[in-house]
Amino acid sequence: MAEIATIARPYADALFKAAGADAASALAWLDELAAVASNAQLLQFADNPKTSVEQVHGVITGVLKTALPAMGQNFLKTVLENGRLAALPGIAAQFHALVNAQQGTSDAVVYSAFDIGAAELADLAVVLEKRFARKLKLQVQLQPDLIGGVRVVVGDEVFDTSVKARLEQMKVALTA
Repeated sequence: MAEIATIARPYADALFKAAGADAASALAWLDELAAVASNAQLLQFADNPKTSVEQVHGVITGVLKTALPAMGQNFLKTVLENGRLAALPGIAAQFHALVNAQQGTSDAVVYSAFDIGAAELADLAVVLEKRFARKLKLQVQLQPDLIGGVRVVVGDEVFDTSVKARLEQMKVALTA
């Protein structure tokens, strides 16, 4: 079977082209669809040969918090008719990458041992945007085992100033 990324790419590209200037607004409903599509029970229901596309569509639209626009309805039907419900999270991830490239931004995850206040996050954003030379959309996740400091992941780049990383560096230096 083909990789999910290979399956997802044409759908993400087509949706991006169809959305045009509204690509950023399509992110909201696409993320919600991806979250619903990652439910194991829904995937099992959709894979049942006795279940119709209309039934799966009805379940998904019934679970969504906000109503899908016409483009979203058509996109969901296309995905379901082609049996690609499991690829929706991958489609959303690739669509995010396309929108970020259009806007000149990147998603960044900041792992921290402690909560970061809004003022500190704004200061950190300024420093990180200089460090990575691009505008960042920061998302904070708590990770108490870092002990202190932060670990920032932007795509495949990692910037680690955590106490845990420094202790690991000291351990390597002492045992070498």
